[in-house]
Amino acid sequence: MSSSESRAFGLIIVGDEILSGKRADKHMARIIELLAARGLSLSWAEYVGDDPVRITAALQRAFEGPDIVFSTGGIGATPDDHTRQCAAAARGVPLALHPEAAELIRERMRDTAREQGVPFEPDRADNIHRLNMGVFPQGASIIPNPYNKIPGFSVADVHFVPGFPVMAWPMVEWVLDHRYAHLHREAAVLERSLIVFGAMEASLTPLMEAIEGEFGGVKVFSLPSVDHPQYGKHIELGVKGDVRQLESAYARLKQGLSDFGASIGPELVR
Repeated sequence: MSSSESRAFGLIIVGDEILSGKRADKHMARIIELLAARGLSLSWAEYVGDDPVRITAALQRAFEGPDIVFSTGGIGATPDDHTRQCAAAARGVPLALHPEAAELIRERMRDTAREQGVPFEPDRADNIHRLNMGVFPQGASIIPNPYNKIPGFSVADVHFVPGFPVMAWPMVEWVLDHRYAHLHREAAVLERSLIVFGAMEASLTPLMEAIEGEFGGVKVFSLPSVDHPQYGKHIELGVKGDVRQLESAYARLKQGLSDFGASIGPELVR
């Protein structure tokens, strides 16, 4: 198994506003695109509200697992931002002001003062408070923020970015290209599937199990529909995974369906 095949990617999305419906999540779809552009894929995602106990538990699982994980949201310095503190608790380390993060935050404050035509006052209470955005779990490394210079941070293979897409997405790209370029692949995990009419999933299960048994890098999927506007009642049956095995697995699927006597509709490629 190659290094790219041995690492999975996960996503933790933090914020009450997502779970309450005040804001629609845009991160998962975009992270999937960013990974796919590098021949990678998202294995799992988790939504967590602004609850420190739940955030800490989610991050403990991330730190203890083998996956590369991105966490979006909750890294600000307002009372409802808990992610930095939870990351430290989950890691079992104290929080500390990161020197490089502090300088970047001060640089941002200088820029803002210059734009507003006012003097920079580093000892002003609100400016001192802004430095809290650079207080990370001890031992963290920073993730550059090209939008406003306020950095995110990484602890091992868990990477923390803001909830704002305009900041988060370029920061995720930076991590993928600077930390995990060796995992990039020329081709993403691919899918081949077809429409099957007049068959039940239960009757096709032995074929699906046989294909997964024969092709270790391939997964078989079945997506039934009862009221599709174009195909009506049908099953979309397909294979996805390692491009080196995909065509052989797909040929095996089609042959198995032919032997079964299934009525086959259009073929789909993604």
